[in-house]
Amino acid sequence: MRTLSVPGAAVADLLCLLAFVTIGRASHDEGNALAGIATTVWPFAAALAVSWLATLAWRAPARLVPSGLGIWAGTTVGGLVLRVATGAGAEPSFAVVTALFLAATLLGWRAVTRLARVRASRSTG
Repeated sequence: MRTLSVPGAAVADLLCLLAFVTIGRASHDEGNALAGIATTVWPFAAALAVSWLATLAWRAPARLVPSGLGIWAGTTVGGLVLRVATGAGAEPSFAVVTALFLAATLLGWRAVTRLARVRASRSTG
């Protein structure tokens, strides 16, 4: 089984952020206009980019540790810090939901790909 490419992993991470923002905005009746989504997602997207660099994620982008864990922690903390620094705020409940959703998605897709690779190697090996 082929591993996910670096661009594929980066797109998967961005899709996790877009899902988080889109679902969150819809649950608060904020609408999903492109400008609103961009305004909400940018702190997390910036933190995601820094996290990819800090963890050297391009070396093994689908690995849970260190890539996934570092990307999740950096994106969560960095995104929340940027929100607060720019006046968007981050209530404690928002921080908890952010951490849980991003853990489920940013770590989740990596866990699923890992399980798929293990299963594939067992069936061929």
